[in-house]
Parts: sequence; structure tokens; C-alpha cells
Amino acid sequence: MSDRTASPPGDSRFFRRAARASLAHLAEIAGATAVVPRDGSAALDSGYAGVAPLQAAGPDQVSFLDNRRYAALLDATGAGAVIVAPAFVDRVPAGCAALVTSAPYLAWARIAAYFHPPTQAVPGRHPSAVIDASADIDPSAEIGPFVCVGPNVRVGARSIIGPQTVLGEGVTVGAECRIGAHVTVSHALLGDRVTLFPGVRIGQEGFGFAVGPNGFETVPQLGRVILEDGVEVGANSAIDRGSAQDTVIGAGSRLDNLVMIGHNVRMGRCCIVVSQAGISGSTELGDFVTIAAQAGLIGHIKIGTKARVGAQCGVMSDVEAGADVIGSPAMPFREFFRNVAVLRKLAKKDAGKTP
Repeated sequence: MSDRTASPPGDSRFFRRAARASLAHLAEIAGATAVVPRDGSAALDSGYAGVAPLQAAGPDQVSFLDNRRYAALLDATGAGAVIVAPAFVDRVPAGCAALVTSAPYLAWARIAAYFHPPTQAVPGRHPSAVIDASADIDPSAEIGPFVCVGPNVRVGARSIIGPQTVLGEGVTVGAECRIGAHVTVSHALLGDRVTLFPGVRIGQEGFGFAVGPNGFETVPQLGRVILEDGVEVGANSAIDRGSAQDTVIGAGSRLDNLVMIGHNVRMGRCCIVVSQAGISGSTELGDFVTIAAQAGLIGHIKIGTKARVGAQCGVMSDVEAGADVIGSPAMPFREFFRNVAVLRKLAKKDAGKTP
């Protein structure tokens, strides 16, 4: 019978747990200021054991408030310590310590990561793995069951290669990478701390063909995929290799599940691409661009630095740096909502007419 009873975050069956930590240590980790309970009691002497949401946290757990809509939960929380912005310090219950910061969610991320650190590589190769003799695998890397490693592959220190993953000939995987189950990587160079979630496909042929007298003729795809340091690619996403140049995903970028990146796309640093979005070939993104869910970008356009593309947006031309666009075809937010308002007025007028 399945266990459906409620439990605090970090079920020990699935997540590692670090040792208890004092309030002062947590403040250092989070970059926050520690404030002892207002009722005069000391912060928990034995330290704090983990994290939990406001409504479920106990006296040895840390919680956080980052949205004023949930301020009522703060008033009634049983947490031993709460991460809050300066504006909410006075609402922290009298017997509860506070960790005060201008960025509560970032502090929460850091503290949660302390209590539940990522899985570390267990050095070694599973007996079922098939590894070419020319592959260079760091002794500290973990190679899982039924992994296939091709000729001249390199795997860096402390990287994890999950079950049934295939690393094609010549692939380079940097240090401290985490590659999930059923991933295929070919024609690609991965930097350090790259994460590929299960089912990711990296480096397959781009969608390129010429039209001949007898039908379509495939154009050879001769580029690579470059994933720079700290890139994360969500489950079942696909990134095509370049046709005559490389497809590049900039350092620190985050791709959600079910994202499609076409050949020759070049993304800058710290871009975000949300689920089911697709970027067509040879499109360029500047740094810190956000592409929301189900947006579609045609090929050979440029999206400027810090531009934001809204959900289900159809982008058919360049977008200036810092611009916010929505709709299909894409247009500035204000223009889009003005058009919506005009259409609503026209619809009301039409509805009031006598047939």
C-alpha cells in the first residue's frame, strides 16, 4: 500500500539531509541578519533540523515569507525561525527567530540547499556499462547501469552519468555535471556543473534540407552543441547541433522541460526558456532573456538583452533589448492590451445591436 501520509519536505528516502545548524550559521549561509525571538527566549540551542512551509513548520524548522498574500500564515506559524523581508520583522511571532534579508526567496534557496545538498557522485563504473577503451573518465566520476560511452569521450571529476545514457563519440563532459537517465548526447561539449534531466536529447541533426528536383535532400549538419558552465536542461528537451556553426547555450541558462532549440541558435548568459517554448534555427538571444511557456520564435532573428517574451507569443521579428512583448504576432505589452480593450468595446457595441 502506498504511503500518502503528509510529511515535511525532504523525505529521507529521496533526499540527503545535512546536520543541524545554528541560527548564526544559517544567517551566514543565507546572507541574512539573525534576530532572536522577541519574547526573550534564546534561539534553538540544539540548532535547526530542516525547512518547511509556514503552515507546517515546527520549532526546529526554518520557513520563509516572500509574498504578502501569505502574511496571515506568518502570524500563526509554528516555525522556529522564519526568513522575512525587513517590512515583516514585526509580524514574526514572539517566540520565533527571524532571518532578515531583502531577498527572502534567495535566502530560502540557500538554506534549503544546505539542509538538502545535491546527490554526490559515487566513484566507479557499473558492471553493465559499456565504455570504449579510448574514453577518458575521471576516477571520481559515477557511471551508472547500462551507460554507453563512445570513443574519445571525456568525463570530468565528480560528474554523474545516469542509467541508460549514451555519450557519443568525442563528447566532452566537464566537472560536477549531473546527467539523468535515458539521456543522449552527441556532437557536444559540456562545461562544468551542467545538469541534463532525464530524456534530454543533445546534438541530434538539425532540421535542415534543400529542395531538389526529386524532393528533399538533407543538408549535412556539421556544427556542435556548446553548453557553457552551469547550464540546466529540463526533462525531454532537445537541442539540435549546428549546421555550419555551433549551437550555443550561454553560461547559467535554464531550460525548462519540453523545450526545443533549433540548429545554430546562440543564447547569451542566464537566459530562461520555459516549458514547450521553441526557438527556430539561427536565432540569437542576448543575456538574461526570458522566453515564457509555449512561445514560438521564428529563425534568423535577434532578441535583445533582458527582453521578455510572453506566454504563447509568436515572435516573427527582432525584439529590442529590455522590451516586453506578447501576442501573435508579438507586440509590446501596452499595445497588446490596448488592442484587447478596443476589441472588447467593439464586441459589446455589436452585441447591443438589434438584428
